[in-house]
Amino acid sequence: MQNLSRRRVLTLGAALGLAGVAAPSEAWAWSSSGSIAATDTVTDPWGVWDDATDPLVASLLTNGQIPAVNTAFDSWVRNGDPLPTGVPAPLTTYLRQVNVLPSWADQTKLNRAAAFNKRMSMYLFLLYGLGSGIMSTVIPREARNVYWSEGGADMKARAAKTFTYGYDLSAADAFQPSGHFVVTSNKTRLTHAAVRHLLPQSARWRAVTDDQDFIPISNGDILITFHSLGTYVHGKLKGWGIRMTAAEEDAYLHQWQVALHLLGVRDDFIPASWAAAKQQSAYALTPLLAPTPEGIDLAEILLGLTAQIDLGVTRGFLNEFVRYVLSDRIGDWLNLRRDYAARTLIEVGWPAYVAFREGLSPIIPTGFSMFDKFVRALAMLFLNNGTSATYTPITIPTGNRPGT
Repeated sequence: MQNLSRRRVLTLGAALGLAGVAAPSEAWAWSSSGSIAATDTVTDPWGVWDDATDPLVASLLTNGQIPAVNTAFDSWVRNGDPLPTGVPAPLTTYLRQVNVLPSWADQTKLNRAAAFNKRMSMYLFLLYGLGSGIMSTVIPREARNVYWSEGGADMKARAAKTFTYGYDLSAADAFQPSGHFVVTSNKTRLTHAAVRHLLPQSARWRAVTDDQDFIPISNGDILITFHSLGTYVHGKLKGWGIRMTAAEEDAYLHQWQVALHLLGVRDDFIPASWAAAKQQSAYALTPLLAPTPEGIDLAEILLGLTAQIDLGVTRGFLNEFVRYVLSDRIGDWLNLRRDYAARTLIEVGWPAYVAFREGLSPIIPTGFSMFDKFVRALAMLFLNNGTSATYTPITIPTGNRPGT
């Protein structure tokens, strides 16, 4: 009854128009019959966290052991690497249990997803960066969690760590012994547990959060992040007319299913099909989108960092492309200045650019070189944050945003 009561509180707040309160209009009703577990139960994911990880990390933080763990983790980067030495025994025991793919993981599908990621790389990097990345700033809990956590004080480093996660997932060997993604996922899962322990100690975060349980990053929150990434990108690719086989679409979803599992999301919450994912996203993500002071600030920082790269376009074009791939409503929330000439160019030129690149039109569109430089520059921005030369390790935090 506690979770249902919390939902009723949030629903009342939304109905009254209270600032910063955004939640689905009713208690969670998505059945796990649409999940990979294929059961038929209804459980509120916003009341589920990570029982396997949270007590362990809380203990490591309390005992001051995280700095030594981060040091030990420096050399633990590839899936095939031996588990790090010099860490507390309970952590080693935990890693033995979680540093593996789930029993239902299909390596054939994961290999197909890797090939798909390579073929779609230009679109994926663009949509993950200017679509999903900026969408995260209008997911109230995510924006507040990021802003008030330790990483929120240095968004350049925080963004690089996010790039690292996305790069490792998109790599050709993501799930192979030579790849990094399983290890990166485990480090991210431990980081989430640390944030769950630390953020409730921040008076500033507690003053603005709409999470009545005062425990961030629930299974529901991670699902929302997945929908802002995988489900959103899949929908955009379909909407742009990108040709994908059914097997490729299934493989791309399977990659995300495994990723969710590795982050500690229960199998009965993980959608089994894109139809189920879209249904869950429309129910869980869309009603939550709303502006916050933290999100507006984060969006400006992220777009400012992107604008520092030579993209071959103006900041007005960048603003309008964000509006184009998200919506004018979100653009207005984030106070993105309009550039109507750039918008016209995008609305006419981008579909023509995609059609030519995909072999659907033999005509090289006007502005092709500009769009091509723009897309390639964004891809390099993504890739450069994932190469060994600029690799930004994911580390477990020991505090919140300074001064909170």
